[in-house]
Amino acid sequence: MTRKTPPADPVVTPELAKRHGLTEEEFERIKKILGREPNFTELGIFSVMWSEHCSYKNSRKELKKFPTAGRNILVKAGEEN
Repeated sequence: MTRKTPPADPVVTPELAKRHGLTEEEFERIKKILGREPNFTELGIFSVMWSEHCSYKNSRKELKKFPTAGRNILVKAGEEN
């Protein structure tokens, strides 16, 4: 049986970060948090955790406009899960 070596991770660049949905500012913030350039796995983790799906980074300011109390509110914010 021949064993294959897994391919090397790509070099993390601002362009790759952008393809992962991160802005230049977010990429710089990642580097500041880590104190170094992120590796490919770390870039993937940050891009997922900072995505709209996980963090509501784009809709949070709009969601704050909705009421949080009143007779039509069935569940308080954060209690729906």
